[in-house]
Amino acid sequence: MTQPSFDQDLDWLLADLAARVPAVTGAVLASSDGVMRHSHGLGFDDADRLSAITTGMCSLGGGLGTIQRSFGGVEQVIVQGDGGYLFVSRAGVNGVLGVLTDKSADVGVVGYEIAMLVKSVRGHLGTPARTAPGPSGALVD
Repeated sequence: MTQPSFDQDLDWLLADLAARVPAVTGAVLASSDGVMRHSHGLGFDDADRLSAITTGMCSLGGGLGTIQRSFGGVEQVIVQGDGGYLFVSRAGVNGVLGVLTDKSADVGVVGYEIAMLVKSVRGHLGTPARTAPGPSGALVD
């Protein structure tokens, strides 16, 4: 029996983040086009929706670079709601990490832990770019 590669099963990484960081209630790792790759603490439908939301938030944040060129790329976006926070961070090539917390979260601690997680395993968090289907439905690079 072959062991799954590090890249194939990152659910454990999200579970570890939730276990180590107080107030984390759920997390997703999505491709930059919004497809959920890995999740923790959420049902499939909620994880799928959060992946799309996370990717959209990252894209919206990236739009700031078109207004002020010195803004650069997006490192992290934080959305504050009545009951908690959504932290969004780029995660490797074509990857986006979304982390939900309850309202008791220490924003500085959560933000730091997410940044350290992304930095330490950045090479494993990326999502390969998709290939477009060819005219006959065959995949082309």
